[in-house]
Formats: sequence, structure tokens, C-alpha cells
Amino acid sequence: MATDTNKFQALISHAKEYGFIFPSSEIYDGLGAVYDYGQWGSELKKNIKDYWWKSMTQMYENIVGIDAAIFMHPTTWKASGHVDNFSDPMIDNKDSNKRYRVDHLIEAKADDLEKGGHADQAEVLLKEMDTLLAASDFDGLKRLIETYKISCSVSGTSNWTDVRQFNLMFSTQMGSVSDEANEIYLRPETAQGIFVNFLNVQKTGRMKIPFGIAQIGKAFRNEIVARQFIFRMREFEQMEMQFFIRPGTQKEWYEYWKEERMKWHLSLGIPAERYRFHDHVKLAHYADAACDIEYNFPIGFKEVEGIHSRTDFDLRNHQEYSKKKMQYFDSEINQNYIPYVIETSIGVDRTVMMVMSEAYEEQDLSTAEKKDSRVLLKLPAKLAPVKLAILPLVKKDGLPDIARAIMDECKPHFRCFYEEKDTIGKRYRRMDAIGTPFCVTVDHQTKEDNTVTIRYRDTMQQERVNISELKNIVMQQLS
Repeated sequence: MATDTNKFQALISHAKEYGFIFPSSEIYDGLGAVYDYGQWGSELKKNIKDYWWKSMTQMYENIVGIDAAIFMHPTTWKASGHVDNFSDPMIDNKDSNKRYRVDHLIEAKADDLEKGGHADQAEVLLKEMDTLLAASDFDGLKRLIETYKISCSVSGTSNWTDVRQFNLMFSTQMGSVSDEANEIYLRPETAQGIFVNFLNVQKTGRMKIPFGIAQIGKAFRNEIVARQFIFRMREFEQMEMQFFIRPGTQKEWYEYWKEERMKWHLSLGIPAERYRFHDHVKLAHYADAACDIEYNFPIGFKEVEGIHSRTDFDLRNHQEYSKKKMQYFDSEINQNYIPYVIETSIGVDRTVMMVMSEAYEEQDLSTAEKKDSRVLLKLPAKLAPVKLAILPLVKKDGLPDIARAIMDECKPHFRCFYEEKDTIGKRYRRMDAIGTPFCVTVDHQTKEDNTVTIRYRDTMQQERVNISELKNIVMQQLS
């Protein structure tokens, strides 16, 4: 699990410096594990969401999308198992009063062991932890922490409480007077909005099994130890698809969606060796099979997407708690049944972090004559916040007018950026840093023959092309 802490810190600094991601409420010293997306981060995030949405709802004829509310009837979370099961084993240090998620505490120790050249010990520690977590053996987990002399990062002591479970849902009140209000929850996942609308969508869309319902939306988890930049946040966004199938066919569909989702990841231009599947040791209360697609971040292999065979747990429980039938009549086999479900769930913020991690490069371009370097984001053109930068060489001689005409021609089709300040070299560097794949320079020759210089981000190569060809060159890359 090799990590690159320097690259990770550089990426966090770059994200802030170039308008991708800011700490939330920074003027008030921020809010722990909450982030705001800046002008280029919000574009990148939207492009990722659009790409996923199109790949799910446009490319599959039997998948449709919905947008369910964040607030749901509180019984929803009783039926889903979140009230009773959505908790993590936590431990408190008695001297610092700091609370830790047990798995995070042990994983951090394993990282330290690996960095110290004890990879075998780290592997043994993580295997022991997985076994104890799978058995919900809290006493064993505490003994493991004590055996490895794991200490609190604040107090430096190993004076621990017993391991206990803490629910991760945020609660709030609905109503004008809190004393009279009902307690409701901010949703910890988007999936339940799909399940409670299963019949609405199936009937109004005349959907035949197998079919899927997709959704992109915010979810909220009161993570005790939220960390690692936007990897684990308290407010985050998910892209989920629930695929409804005939009971007994879940193994085939589970394998099918593992393969389909990996194809989507590889379509981002990220090499296959940067990914791996990780099968769950401890299955969630609703699953009969589960795995993660993990990406090799600068902080090591971490989960980006989960694929779960959820059986009929959700629909059956909602039927029981709501007393409304959640059944489907399958005319092919002349049978009523509660469908089984395969879920694909990918974190938007983690995908942003993955795409930026893969794209971030620091290049030394020094020659014998002069020192030079650049930082660039090699973002896929389809995801880049700006597709084309239009740069007049000087602010006079009619060059800005020609550049503005190119801008007007292209901006209805893709995101463009116009800039006339600073030297052309400095402008190129700024565009490299935000991942713009194409820069076009309008110069004095443009006035003579209607050609411009197009510069390619990754190779820095330049060529003269006719203004009339520009739009098509960019559109080809985007498709």
C-alpha cells in the first residue's frame, strides 16, 4: 500500500490555489470535513455527474433516473435498518477525550508499520482487524489496539475506553416549534429514495424487469473521524443505481455490473493497473455479495465505488413497515414476487479526487539554457472544466476582436475561456494548471490568412489551423 504523502499535499494545495476546492466557511476557520467547490471544481464535478448520468440513463434503455427528496419519513430509516444497524465501532481516549473510529485507528497503525519497513506485520494486523470486525468482537478489537500499543495522536497515551457503537445519522426536527416537532434524519444514502419510489416508477414508466433506477444526490454521515481531504466528508454526493431483477438471478447480474462499472472507469482513460476489486469480508445487513472498486490514490488503494447484491431486503422491509405491497407481476413466468436488487454506488467527491489524482503532474522542462517547469492536470477532455482557451497575442491591432468572434462561435457548444492579460507563456501555464486541453492563439498572421495556432496541453505541440476547423477539432475530442 505505497503512499505518496507529498503528492497528496501538493494536490490539496493545487485544488485550492486554482479554484477547484476550498475549505467550507474558511473565513470563520472552516468546518471540519466540509468543503466547497470553486469555479473549476464545480465544473469538473458537474462534468463527471453528466458523464455518469448519460452513461446510465441514456446508454441503457432499461434504466431511468429520479431525484428524490433529502428528507424522508422517519420510518424509512427504521425499515432500511439504519436506525438499528448504521453505526461504527468507536473508541475514546480518556486523556484527550478524542473519539476514533476503530478501523481508522488500526489502519493508521498499519500504515506506520508499512512505512517503517514492517509490511508483513501490517498485513497481519489488518487481517486480524477484518476478522474481529466481521464477528463484531469489540473486546477483541480493544485487545488488538492494546497489543499493538496504538496511542492517541493528541495525548500520546493508550488510555482507552471500551469499544462502543455510535449511529452515524444526522437528526433534525421538522416543524416550526422544536418541542412539537417530529425527529427526522438527513439521509445517509440516496438508495432509499429509489426503493420507496419503486412502484411509482415501475407503473408510470411501464418498466419490465430487469430494469434500473438511477439517482445523483447529497447524503450526510456524522463521521467521527472524517479525513483525507474530500475522500471522507460529512456532506457528500453519491451516484447510485438500483437494478431490479428476478430472484435467483442475482449472481449473474452481480458479475455483469462488476464488469460494466469497471468498463466505465476505464473509459476515463485511467489504466487498469490503477484499479482493483476488493471483496467485502463483513457483509452489510442487506447483502449476499459485495465488493468495492478501489483506485490507487496517493494515499493508497481506497474505495471509489461499491457494487452490492442487496437481495430483496429493502423492498421486503418497506412492504412490512408501510403495509403496501412492493411486488412485481412477471408475465413471462406468471408469478408475483418482490424483486432482488443489484446496487452500484459511486461517490462523486471521491471520483473528483480520483480524476484529479490521476491527472496531476509536475514536469521539469529545464534545458541547458534555462530552468523551466509546469504543473498540469491531464484531465480527459470530456471532463475538463474548460475545453478551449482563446488567447489574443496582444490587446490591440484588432486581435481581441477576432478572438471574441471565435469565442462567440464556440461557447454555445462547449466551455471556453478568454484571456488577454500577461505573456502568452504565463497564460499557457495557467490553462495547463486547470486542465484545459486546447489553447488557441490569435496573432498577426491570423489577419492575413484566417489561421490560428492551436496548442495541445499534454504534448505542448502547436499547429496552424483554419479558424473554421477549430470547433470540429474540439468536438471530436469531446466525443
